This record gives sequence, C-alpha cells and structure tokens, in this order.
Amino acid sequence: MLKPVLFTIMLGAAILPASTAAQGQGSTGQQAQGGDTKLSKSDREFIEKAGQGGLLEVRLGQLAQQRAASPEVKRFGQRMIDDHSAANKRLAQLAQQKGVLVPQALDQEHRENVDKLSKKTGTEFDRAYMSAMVDDHEHDVEKFEKASKEAKDAELKAFAAATLPQLREHLAQAKQIHGKVKGK
Repeated sequence: MLKPVLFTIMLGAAILPASTAAQGQGSTGQQAQGGDTKLSKSDREFIEKAGQGGLLEVRLGQLAQQRAASPEVKRFGQRMIDDHSAANKRLAQLAQQKGVLVPQALDQEHRENVDKLSKKTGTEFDRAYMSAMVDDHEHDVEKFEKASKEAKDAELKAFAAATLPQLREHLAQAKQIHGKVKGK
C-alpha cells in the first residue's frame, strides 16, 4: 500500500537538484530575487509537500491509464491527471510569486511508491490504486484543511481553501470506485 500520496500528489515532484536550487537562493530557501515576501517555514513545507503530492497524483493517474482494467478507474486516473496538473500549475505560479521553488520531479519515496504500483496490472492494479487514492485524498484533505485555516500567507491560505472542494470530491469518488473494485 502506498503511503499518503494525495497530499504529496496535489502538486508533485522532487526538488530541483541542489546545485540548481541553490542558485539564486539564500539560506532560508527564498530566492534572492523575487521580492521581499518571506514565507514561514510551515508555509514553505506545505508548498513542497503539496508539490510532491501533485506530481505523484499525475504520475499515478498516468499509470492508471496504462494498467487499469476498469474503465471507471481509467477515467478517475485521467481526472487526476487533469485536475492535479491544473492545481500544480496554480501552486507553481503562487510559489514563484513568493520566491519559492516547487518540486519538479518525484523524490525517492514517491518514485518507490510508483514503482510498487507499476508492478501490478488489471484488477490487482485497480484495487491497489483506488485504495491508495482513498488514503492519499484523506491525507490531502486533512493537510489542505489545516493550511486553509493556519497558513500564515493569505494567498497560500486562499489556494488551500479553493482547492479543498475538489479534493473532497476526489475523495468521495475514490471511495465509491474503491468500493466497486475491491471485491473483484
């Protein structure tokens, strides 16, 4: 079973290589250029985790397109690609305005989760993928709810609040589809 992936998926990918990331950044992780907006440590961590989560959701959605047996699971995977790609783009734009880098590739932990799931096909894949989507979206909803209330940056707080309804919808749909495929 994959670890909570959705939050990690909501924007997904790994941080740029250290040499690239270090260019133009101070010790706080803020870009030297890009304004005087400094995000709190917790806000920067939310951006990084949301970015990783978003990348993961997109990658797993692509995997669902290739490996799922159920047309419903494939449709859900396509929705993850579409919705999380759009959310990733909004997060990246916000992060850039704040002078923060978002992950551009999956980190090792998330690559390992993709690798595990990529070994499954058909109904076995459907069950494992939908189970992961339920777990991930439960985790993401929790993290985005927290950020929508506690983020220090008003724009980041608004992003989290605006993204929540879609995450809740994903969770409800994932639970419904998981209920259908888990018994097959």
